Amino acid sequence: MYKEKIKSLEIAHRALDKEIADMERNHPHVEVEKLAELKKRKLQLKDEISRLTKLQWIEDHERVHGMDE
Repeated sequence: MYKEKIKSLEIAHRALDKEIADMERNHPHVEVEKLAELKKRKLQLKDEISRLTKLQWIEDHERVHGMDE
């Protein structure tokens, strides 16, 4: 249920990671606020990926082992 959303978030996370790295490497006078905003968004994506991954694991576990455990 969550796999496609997780995949989408992972793609967005990688793209943001690349954008941040490019900004840091190629734009030494980058706006500190803009960079902080991008890093915050990257962390939010990571947190959402972790949350959905946990929910997916629970769903898979319940499907395999049943809900009686």
